[in-house]
Amino acid sequence: MIYKVLYQTSELDNPRREFTHSLYMDAASSIEVRQAVEQKTNYEIEFIQELDEKHLEYEKKNPEFKLTEL
Repeated sequence: MIYKVLYQTSELDNPRREFTHSLYMDAASSIEVRQAVEQKTNYEIEFIQELDEKHLEYEKKNPEFKLTEL
């Protein structure tokens, strides 16, 4: 499954919508995604969303769409 992760780049900053970033990962579960992001980055995870087929097609239209491997 493809997951969209919304995050802040630093754990020290207060979350603000203007500074929220996203990345996309292919993983077996959201738990696997959370573990990878927490172990390999300093990102503050806000939300992890599993993308269904229609949502994934919509996200792929964004020129910044890219699967992240950690």
